[in-house]
Parts: sequence; structure tokens; C-alpha cells
Amino acid sequence: MLFFSLCSIFSPGLSSAMCVGTCTRILGPCLLILGFLSITANILLLFPNWEWCYLSLGQISKRAMLMPGVWGGGLLMFLSILLSGLALLGSAACFILSGSGLTEGPLCLYNSTLNHNKVQQWGYPAQNYLYDPSLWNSVCIKPQNIVGWNVYFFSSLLVISTVEMILAALQIINGCFGCVCGLCEQKK
Repeated sequence: MLFFSLCSIFSPGLSSAMCVGTCTRILGPCLLILGFLSITANILLLFPNWEWCYLSLGQISKRAMLMPGVWGGGLLMFLSILLSGLALLGSAACFILSGSGLTEGPLCLYNSTLNHNKVQQWGYPAQNYLYDPSLWNSVCIKPQNIVGWNVYFFSSLLVISTVEMILAALQIINGCFGCVCGLCEQKK
């Protein structure tokens, strides 16, 4: 009953016949928009500070290269009408990989001490500094501002995938009610 109450918020003309078709018309476009946003956020993770050189040099974090926002939060959402369960799994995978990408921090060039010598190397040093934004710019040398960039877009993917999981679950529930109760049809 709660599900149909939520649907009536988006569709005030929803009759007491529990019309599942109306909710499908609302959830579908929402999932499409979130899918586009997820794809865009993940693609932007590949181009820190709008520069392509880090991608061509292979200096992008592993989690960003897995592109969970493209396949998990994006493309699988477009098939949500037929594959709502798979869309739910995809957005859950996007959520998990984005969360681990956020906690792992970005791949960047940083100053390291190796055998008492200061050297610059590529690695994941920012994971120790994620909760202290004042240190973000001092940890990584290249790409510039990469810690903030990763935090912003992986956090965006976390929020987007959470909303996608909720909407995909609603789509599954809606489809189940549609199978059991039938679509809204005016009875004559």
C-alpha cells in the first residue's frame, strides 16, 4: 500500500484501482535521467581537470577505469523495463565499486620516502587523507586537484546508484504487481 501511496504523490489522478502503469511512466524516465548522469560522472572521472593525458598514460585509478557508472549505473539502467533485477544488481555494483574507489583514493604522482631517499612515484597515498580536505592538494602532485575530483565524482556515483537501487526496486515491485493485478484499465 505504501508503494501506491508513493505513486499517487507523482500521479495525483491515480484511482483506487492501483494503477501500476502510471508509476512505470514515472520511474522509467527517472531511471533514464539517472543513467545518463551516472555515465557522465564516470566519464569525467577519466579526465581529471578536463585533461586527457592521464588517461592516455594509464594514470587513472583502477576503480574509475572499471567504469561502474557506465555499465552499472548507466547502460544497465536503460534496459530497466525488461531487466529491472539486473539493473538493481548493476547499481549495487556501482555503489560498492564507487565506495571502494572513494576509500582507496585516486592514483596520483606523490612524494615518497624510499630507503631514506625522497622519490616521486605513482600510487594511492590519498586514502590516508580523505577526511582532511586541507591536505588534498599537498598529497598528490599530479594530476592537480585529483583527490577532490575523485571525492566529488565517486560521491556523486554513490548518491546516483543509491537512488537507482531504490527506483529499480520500485520498478521490480511495480512489475510484480502488474503481473498479479494487471495494468490499469477502465472497466466498463
